[in-house]
Amino acid sequence: MEPRRAGPLRDVKVVELASLAPGPFAGCLLADMGADVIRVDRIGPRPPFASDLLDRGKRSIAVDLKRPGGSGLVLDLVAAADVLIEGFRPGVAERLGVGPADCLARNPALVYGRMTGFGQSGPLADRAGHDIDYIALSGALSRIGRRGHPPTPPLNLVGDFGGGSMFLVFGVLCALHEARRTGQGQVVDAAMVEGSGYLMLPFFGGAGAAAPTDGAAAQSATTPFERGTTILDSGAPFYDAYRTADDRWVAVGAIEPQFYAALLAGLELDPAGLAAQMDTTSWPAMKERFAEVFASRTRDEWEQVFAGTDACVAPVLDLDEVGDHPHNQARGWLEPHPGGLQPGPVPRLSATPGRVAGPPPAAGEHTDRILADWLGLDEAATGAMHRDGVVARTTSRW
Repeated sequence: MEPRRAGPLRDVKVVELASLAPGPFAGCLLADMGADVIRVDRIGPRPPFASDLLDRGKRSIAVDLKRPGGSGLVLDLVAAADVLIEGFRPGVAERLGVGPADCLARNPALVYGRMTGFGQSGPLADRAGHDIDYIALSGALSRIGRRGHPPTPPLNLVGDFGGGSMFLVFGVLCALHEARRTGQGQVVDAAMVEGSGYLMLPFFGGAGAAAPTDGAAAQSATTPFERGTTILDSGAPFYDAYRTADDRWVAVGAIEPQFYAALLAGLELDPAGLAAQMDTTSWPAMKERFAEVFASRTRDEWEQVFAGTDACVAPVLDLDEVGDHPHNQARGWLEPHPGGLQPGPVPRLSATPGRVAGPPPAAGEHTDRILADWLGLDEAATGAMHRDGVVARTTSRW
């Protein structure tokens, strides 16, 4: 049975052609806000590295797009949909018969969302890549890491999810707003290189560079740059993570002078005996001093020291600790699932909040129900599709 929908997108119908990481996360964001997201899976085992939680709240139909009738079935779903999301290399959807021209011919008001690393055009468009390649080309990776060390991949948060999924969803919702106003759909070309580059917008302007000292000019995007030397990239002693006595960590972000003063007070360091906060020449020595002090107490002891202050000091929590923190418990942004806890839908809407509509489906779990709900097919028509191998149903998890 279709899960009960809630949220501002509860009247939006989405077809998601199954792929990895950014495409499913975009579909998850839409499903969490109420959209009816139908994931079109391949018949057979799911690909490796598929993330279970990214498919929560969706329904699944398993279709063989290479069989006669497979692409036609997807086009029938498209005719009843508002949005389609796909994450294939350029040209693959077209070869399968479900590209933008085919889909928009069936549904002129459709928003066709395309998620790729390099975009739909350009010399690298058909090349393979992963998050690290996309953020490298955007310039983002060059700024992440410590002084004297190689660039550090920030998991796949910046390219796949920040520069990819978030911008795909933003583009889809913009295009959907336009389609509902004019009746005219369009193609959303979301490229992770460009999205992660957009996230770097303030740094292209030089923000976040080291503060000038003794008349020296601040670094900008057009002057020589060394990683790990600026305020926001671990160069500053007051914006970094420090190991504690119990081999855990605390994060410090005391940039503003009043916050820095609160930090020094908690560390019991007399500012009169220290160099000025923005004297970059003193930063390496100051960092060593901070590290020495932080190593004298446990992480939880430091949390108590800075409790109730604006020193901008926080414990670095492991994922299995996040749900135990009093603030996170009070906000209630984590919800249970069979494997533990999961983040609930955000941001919070006061009138039409999102909700997790159901657990992640097995591939093809809702095949027959989708054919009935979306296309109005009876058991005889559905049975014929099964016999022809166009669709499949599964009852077990992958």
